[in-house]
Amino acid sequence: MFFDLSLSCRVGERAIELAFASQARLTALVGPSGVGKTTVLNCIAGLRRPESGRVAVAGNLLFDAAAGVNLRPELRRAGYVFQDARLFPHMRVAANLTYGERLAPTADRWIGQEEVVEFLGIGHLLARWPATLSGGETRRVAIGRALLSAPRFLLLDEPFASLDAERGETLMKLVERIRDELEIPILLVSHDRSEVERLAGEVVMLA
Repeated sequence: MFFDLSLSCRVGERAIELAFASQARLTALVGPSGVGKTTVLNCIAGLRRPESGRVAVAGNLLFDAAAGVNLRPELRRAGYVFQDARLFPHMRVAANLTYGERLAPTADRWIGQEEVVEFLGIGHLLARWPATLSGGETRRVAIGRALLSAPRFLLLDEPFASLDAERGETLMKLVERIRDELEIPILLVSHDRSEVERLAGEVVMLA
């Protein structure tokens, strides 16, 4: 299974309970705003500890409350693209990409910076500052930085939010390429039915 998890945690007064297994290259996690989709991503990435449950991705056990397993975030090797991208504002695009590459041990790297730049079509952005990028450009750079960290899987949190139709379509095609050409499972958070129907091999509802 690419994603195999069952977890429970609390956000304030709200309890989140979720269990699913998916063999799809891209799995979509959907549900209304505020239901806890980003919290689930944080639990998978190791940024938040569930109260109970088990998380395995691509055959690697990341968390198991009963067995006392809780890998540190850097050992989980998640390529996490946050909704707000979180590029370093004091670094040009090239330096942001290099930062991602430095997170990966040399032996674990499966894609290089030149290949990422060509794959994402961001060569013309390398000398730019993040503040000068459009929303779509910012997301492409964030995805590039995530890929260069040699992730075992990708977590995409609303990557198409707040983009106009043209930039959204460009980024959608990019995610399709990653899904179809790179051997890496993807968990996508979205609230847009058309995005999910187009991209996802399996859909998980968080109610």
